[in-house]
Amino acid sequence: MIQKKISLNDGHSIPIVGFGTYKAIDQEGIESVTSAISNGYSLIDTAAIYGNEEAVGKGMKASGVAREHLFITTKLWREHLGYESTKKEFENSLQRLNLDYIDLYLIHWPANAKNYDNWQKANADSWRAMEELQAEGRIKSIGISNFFQEHLEALFKTAKVMPAINQIEFHPGYWQQELVTYCKNKGIAVESWSPLARGKVFENEVLETIAKKHNRSISQVCLRWIIQHEVIVIPKSTSPKRIAENIKLFDFELTATDMELIDKLPVMGFSGELPNIWPDRV
Repeated sequence: MIQKKISLNDGHSIPIVGFGTYKAIDQEGIESVTSAISNGYSLIDTAAIYGNEEAVGKGMKASGVAREHLFITTKLWREHLGYESTKKEFENSLQRLNLDYIDLYLIHWPANAKNYDNWQKANADSWRAMEELQAEGRIKSIGISNFFQEHLEALFKTAKVMPAINQIEFHPGYWQQELVTYCKNKGIAVESWSPLARGKVFENEVLETIAKKHNRSISQVCLRWIIQHEVIVIPKSTSPKRIAENIKLFDFELTATDMELIDKLPVMGFSGELPNIWPDRV
């Protein structure tokens, strides 16, 4: 299957549709990653906090697909920010995944004033460590996740490398238009997590009507809406049927009217998670 790719600001490219692995652990995680790769996914997204990097690594190996044909993302957890701890945590992730390099390494959440005495320095020190790992060829691309404009502007004061990606909550009912525009204007690609709004999309009549019109599932309509916004998406599932369905997005197109209707949906499915207040939720 030919899949569209997004060009990153560092010369690399990333598939616009990938496979999320949140909550897919142990044997289920291994099998879901293997199933995803067999269905044409090459971008696989995990994180240290998911507790499944080892399973993801085993699933990759079991797939039989050569390493160079896969794009692996993992993330530095927010409680381990800092120069030395970033280096240490990266090595731990690499060992669990059983890989020689990572395609994309992200700061999972920025430090904030509630949790770090000097949040700007915590983020900057982690970024400096990641820049060094990238220069050594151990990470192909470096990026961030859940960074607001204020976190990015603070990072830019010391960063030598512009983040390639900002992975944020992005779905019908909550798609952070101002932040997306800001990132794109800076040449930072945007990647969506929680693309199906924590399941709330399945209760929406507008999405149901659009799905029926195109003879598609509501999931496919939501994912197609995201990629038509030129945003990378990483739907997660452990169901073989859903895994296969979620990548079949390239043989139909939403109309301008469809896109506008979905753009204007009221707030729904927001996780309540904000980078300035973790670990609390709104």
